[in-house]
Amino acid sequence: MIVPEKIERYAEEHTTRPEPLLQELYDETYATVELPQMIAGPLQGRFLEFLVWSVRAERVLEIGTFTGYAAIWMAAGLAPGGSVDTCELDEERAAFAQHYIDRSEYADRITIHLGPAIETIAKLEGDFDFVFIDADKGGYIDYYEAVLARLSVHGLITADNTLSGGRVLDDEHESRTDAIVRFNEHVRNDERVVSVLLPFRDGVTLIRRRS
Repeated sequence: MIVPEKIERYAEEHTTRPEPLLQELYDETYATVELPQMIAGPLQGRFLEFLVWSVRAERVLEIGTFTGYAAIWMAAGLAPGGSVDTCELDEERAAFAQHYIDRSEYADRITIHLGPAIETIAKLEGDFDFVFIDADKGGYIDYYEAVLARLSVHGLITADNTLSGGRVLDDEHESRTDAIVRFNEHVRNDERVVSVLLPFRDGVTLIRRRS
């Protein structure tokens, strides 16, 4: 978290609250799942819903399902007839997420793909209107390259954790932060895109192709 906790709490309190099912999912994630801090949280969830809604996305790709929280939020912002394809490597997390997705009103709009995300992306056909990258940090550049050419005209990539808790400013980095630093430099130097890195939660980068 980059901003002070009190400010983040104030922002959450002045953001439209999540549906009860999402709150239940959030609470159970923290109560039972390893590394629960990986969940997007209500502020970021609502932000993702807004982004998906703003670009009128019909096709959403999520790289890193975790417990399904962000997938349900993004499904809420879909254009009519839209869908979310979400990639997860861990079977237990996928099963946890599927349980909540099945209970949501978007069960017929969200598909979990179990296995390496790069392989899933290669199998999926067509372009994407919105891509949310929130998986293993060492794979960020590969995920980015795999989806960039497949963005629709007004498509948007959102990459999470791009400030790595502020550690991107350190002189030396552990492997996770080093991967984020390399990704950030890769995007910054990519003349094919326009990007903005927001100091929101743990850092969120928005990326679109140049016109």
